Amino acid sequence: MKFENVLDEINGFGKFQIMIIGINFLGRFTLPCHFMLSNFVAAVPAHHCDIKSFDDEGIFKNLSWEEKLLVSIPVQQDGTPSSCQMFVEPQYHLLLLSSSNVTEMLTVSCQNGWVYDNTTFKSTITSEWDLVCDKLMFGAISFGSLSDRYGRRIMLLVSYISALIFAVASAFSTTYEMFAVLRFFTGFCITGIVIVSAVLSVEWVDVNHRKLVGVVDSFSWSIWNCVFPGIAYHVTDWRWLILCVSSPLILSIITWRWMPESARWLIANGKFEQAQIHLKKCAKMNGAEESSPILSIETKKTDQTYSYLDLIRTPKMRKIALSTGILWFCLATAYYGISFNIQGLGLSIYLTQFVYSLIELPAKGTVYYLLDKIGRRPTQMGALLCAAIYLSVPRTVVAVIGKGFSSASFSTVVLYCSELYPTVLRQNGFGYNSFMGRLGVALAPFILLLDEVWEKLPQLVLCLLALTGGLVARTLSETRNRFLPETIEDIEQHTVGLNKVGMGPNKAAHTDESNVHRKMEQSL
Repeated sequence: MKFENVLDEINGFGKFQIMIIGINFLGRFTLPCHFMLSNFVAAVPAHHCDIKSFDDEGIFKNLSWEEKLLVSIPVQQDGTPSSCQMFVEPQYHLLLLSSSNVTEMLTVSCQNGWVYDNTTFKSTITSEWDLVCDKLMFGAISFGSLSDRYGRRIMLLVSYISALIFAVASAFSTTYEMFAVLRFFTGFCITGIVIVSAVLSVEWVDVNHRKLVGVVDSFSWSIWNCVFPGIAYHVTDWRWLILCVSSPLILSIITWRWMPESARWLIANGKFEQAQIHLKKCAKMNGAEESSPILSIETKKTDQTYSYLDLIRTPKMRKIALSTGILWFCLATAYYGISFNIQGLGLSIYLTQFVYSLIELPAKGTVYYLLDKIGRRPTQMGALLCAAIYLSVPRTVVAVIGKGFSSASFSTVVLYCSELYPTVLRQNGFGYNSFMGRLGVALAPFILLLDEVWEKLPQLVLCLLALTGGLVARTLSETRNRFLPETIEDIEQHTVGLNKVGMGPNKAAHTDESNVHRKMEQSL
């Protein structure tokens, strides 16, 4: 019988599955905090040139602070002091109301560093290392490949421990270069948590509850994202903020001991005895011990290992890889392009971050309803196309709605892709997709800088990316009510069973039962 039939016999969604979801829910607390950390640790406070070099002049010493700024720093069109320019020498005549023409006065770049407004932030990496003015400017693949080779569970632990080490180390950085390198490796490991935990959850539940698990995992992101602004509001020193949002990883490491290995992965890799142990534990916790199965699952026992090249060796796998890669890139760029623009709305960055997170909750609730009503593909397409429509309108409220739709699309794509890739390549597929998404995340801040060319250009680019993603989603197959594919042959030969509406997995597969057992005997 197929693995889904076994899950159905031992209650494919019981206490055992709830335990897995709970452990992952706790472990995912740190994910949105680290992904959105740059909004706070790299925030650019209001700043202007340090004018202490003018203090030697007698007249200058007797001026008030406001008068010192007036004669030392050019005023911008919005009435605030320039952030990057200062006068060559004090312009005392500006103290006279009649002296307003400053276009011919000589200015230079800041000569003695900058002075920062510490009202909102006590310290950021921007203010500590002066990353302003002229100083502005591949983990998913590795964890995906390793967890397909060595198992989901062990790589989840490696992700937890390494993420904690690099995150804590980054909080003690002494230079920006050191910080950048350590944050790169932190992101490397955090991404491992994302892709491994998502796949573990999906592989342990039956067909009818996959959408629930996918949406709950996605909800964990939004809930913790709502909590994050409150933490950032009270912890205004960037070093302490990193330590605060990294500390839950300690609890994740402790709870990892109760996380089971994926029985589906064990079976696909010929480790039937270990799979039997985990399935018996599942049956016992779910109150179906009397139905504890003797493993006779349709599979091919093989020592073959798979790599990223297997994603493109066969025609249908090639199509899936190309389409999902583009989809993840477009979606991640649009989502994070909106998320990173919390200073561009003119509101408190804490309030903006909270509202952006809060809007995700009803959006994902809607996704839960639509995934079975209209299917994965229409939901994915519709969410991205709606995001594109709302992103085309330059209004704050509309931008928030666009964020909701992009979030709904993200909630869908994680579940959708886990159902598209076969078990033997699922983690590789997730790793590749997440890598494409990380490219989009890296590109998003640079897209926001396009407002120097044209104010509306960043929003236009994000709109076009969301539109492209929606059109690409149309090329993917529908996976609603279908069993998870186990092998590449399942994809190429399109032999994945359909869990028909109104029928349990056993009934849906009944007509193939004799053939299934015959193949089992040959493979085992």
